[in-house]
Amino acid sequence: MKPRTTGVCSKSAEDNAARWRRDFPLLSTRSHGQPLAYLDNAATTQKPRQVIDAISRYYKTGNANVHRGSHDLSNRATTAFEQARSTLARWLGIDNAATLIWTRGTTEAINLVAQSWGNTHIKPGDRILLLQSAHHANIVPWQLLAQRTGAVIDVIPLQDDNNVDLDAYRRLLQRTPKLVALTHVSNVLGTRYPIKQMCRDAKSAGACVLVDGAQALPHFDVDLSLIDCDFYAFSGHKLFGPTGIGGLWGRQDLLESMPPWQGGGEMIEQVSFTETRYAGLPFKFEAGTPNIAGTMGLSAAINYLQKDRTAQEAQEQMLMHHALSACSQVPGFQALPGGDQPAALFSFLLKGFHQQDIAHWLDQKGIAVRAGHHCAMPLMQSLGLPGTVRASFAFYNTLDEAERLALALDELISSQQSQIDVPTVTAPTLNTDPVYDANHWDERYRALMQLAEQVERLPASLQQPEHQVPGCESRVWLITALDDQGRLACRADADARILRALVTLLLQRINGLTPAEATEVDLEAMLASLDLQRHLSPSRGNGLLAIVRHLKTFARSPHS
Repeated sequence: MKPRTTGVCSKSAEDNAARWRRDFPLLSTRSHGQPLAYLDNAATTQKPRQVIDAISRYYKTGNANVHRGSHDLSNRATTAFEQARSTLARWLGIDNAATLIWTRGTTEAINLVAQSWGNTHIKPGDRILLLQSAHHANIVPWQLLAQRTGAVIDVIPLQDDNNVDLDAYRRLLQRTPKLVALTHVSNVLGTRYPIKQMCRDAKSAGACVLVDGAQALPHFDVDLSLIDCDFYAFSGHKLFGPTGIGGLWGRQDLLESMPPWQGGGEMIEQVSFTETRYAGLPFKFEAGTPNIAGTMGLSAAINYLQKDRTAQEAQEQMLMHHALSACSQVPGFQALPGGDQPAALFSFLLKGFHQQDIAHWLDQKGIAVRAGHHCAMPLMQSLGLPGTVRASFAFYNTLDEAERLALALDELISSQQSQIDVPTVTAPTLNTDPVYDANHWDERYRALMQLAEQVERLPASLQQPEHQVPGCESRVWLITALDDQGRLACRADADARILRALVTLLLQRINGLTPAEATEVDLEAMLASLDLQRHLSPSRGNGLLAIVRHLKTFARSPHS
């Protein structure tokens, strides 16, 4: 790795990071005995004391339901609740706060539009235009709408550099879609799309436009008065605010014409058993008791961001570029292109390593990243990838953390190169003692990774969907069979090394047994003895249990 850049800029960046980090209590914790390097900010950000204190203060001194009470405490809660809405509206360039609807987050906001506006306006044969790199939250609600209405979905492709293909986009607009659902910033690639231009083009084609802003607002200010969209959705927990709160902005005329999507208290003006008159904006779309404390926390987060926004954005860009520069020196490292003006995140591959194995290795080093398809499976399919590792930065990250990421990846490469080259052998002759004899998890992890390299792989002809075990975080193929003596002779493979090793251990315990004998083997206890649950992600642990259930089901099934 190249030495860190020195000078005034670097010193200033480190001073800023140190100042900001003091506001985030969780960042001082440790993970697996290492200082935590939290590089999973695109999934959710950490929360400053100001946000935590605002939520605590509400529950300690102002807890009451809003809009409905006739007492002082409720009036004060209502005032603070609506002030939070006004704070967000001003920040987003919204001139009428009543057009800002509280939701649980981006997903609920998009579903609100799909259910209310979509059910009213989309008819059979209408076209819905989606972006290739969209998050599932900006795909699935529109698929459900298309299924309900008979609409047709078209997809805007990306170029090789992962910028949007604007020529293809304009050709698709010639089909006069009723709805165009866009993404401001890709949660996988970091690509910042030309949203103003795309919205103008869509409006010129007569389309209604929704923008998913979940990954944009954490990184830069957005003035909705300058974006010609009809709806803008966002989440608070990515904005250094609490979970369970977010918002939908919509054009006033559209919102007023849309029917409620949920019924109950708060969203009504008058109810009888023969007729209900609905409340005006924003309450028509806010049935039930809202997340009052969440709005207080989100308002505090916005107030916090507004103090140093320019410096924070510059810090994030510097960190991302520094991390990319350091990681690019690691053999086999490949970052996916992020377009012309990427936000502070990147997805990458490491030649010869499955993304889940990489993330697990980094986790043991105290580095939190995200691995998988990132809720963007159509994008991964278009790229021909099962998934990637994603490192995403916030202003409170440091140069040291960026360099720790590169160093850990380099150590992973070195750890595999230093292993003894053992010829591929079949499962019955494998020596699995190092796995069971390991004194600590690092030693066991290395033994598992080395075991995976010795396991005979399934041929491609058997790595087919019909043999894939559902419920696994990685792809696992399991061939259940009996030999000519009626004993288990199962085979398995996985694209992640650690799962390949673990499923090999499972098969080693039951292969050669009769089905009746296999049902008596406590595979869960064997896995527990390896202390896996503390070190594997819940989804990966659940995947292992899914494999165990699959094996037991086969052993218990009738065999002719």
